[in-house]
Amino acid sequence: MSAADPVSTQRLRAVEYTASQLRVIDAALELFADHSVGGTSLQMIADAMGVTKAAIYYQFKTKNEIVVAAAETELSWLQAALDVAEVQATPALARETLLAQIIAVAIKRRRSVRALQNDPVIVRLLAEHERFRHLIERLYHVLVGDDDRADARVSAVILTGAIGTAATHPILLDLDDDILRAHLLHFARRLLDLAAHDERR
Repeated sequence: MSAADPVSTQRLRAVEYTASQLRVIDAALELFADHSVGGTSLQMIADAMGVTKAAIYYQFKTKNEIVVAAAETELSWLQAALDVAEVQATPALARETLLAQIIAVAIKRRRSVRALQNDPVIVRLLAEHERFRHLIERLYHVLVGDDDRADARVSAVILTGAIGTAATHPILLDLDDDILRAHLLHFARRLLDLAAHDERR
């Protein structure tokens, strides 16, 4: 089954989380954004929720389980966006659909995007776990198709990194969301068009 197959059985979330687990995840995400994963302890999560550490252990056996659950929850929007993009009539329309969604979410969820993009623990997690790797493969397949050239892959990685960085950079926080969204979409189109132009040369 190809990485771009929208009916893939490799779905991101292995289980549905309970309401209590989701409260733990929400508290953890806030702390991860402020202190990083490495700087967040189970006791800090418990204190933020006003419960005991034992209550946290009742929902998740380890901190790593919380990190995985937080990443799954935060990236569920990307899985949904890919499902929509991958059934578009053309690769160009699929790419446009996905870029618009990535940019919109990056602006709306700035704090979480910063944590997911920059935290070394989460970056390693995304590289090591099969479900996350599959999701990232789908993402880049929509952006560059079957083009396996180094410059195409580098362009796609620079693009996704730049979107997250711009959405969370202090120098741009005063921009209206619609203005920032328009500029980011313009930049994204230009970067990918330049990569395509290099391929045609």
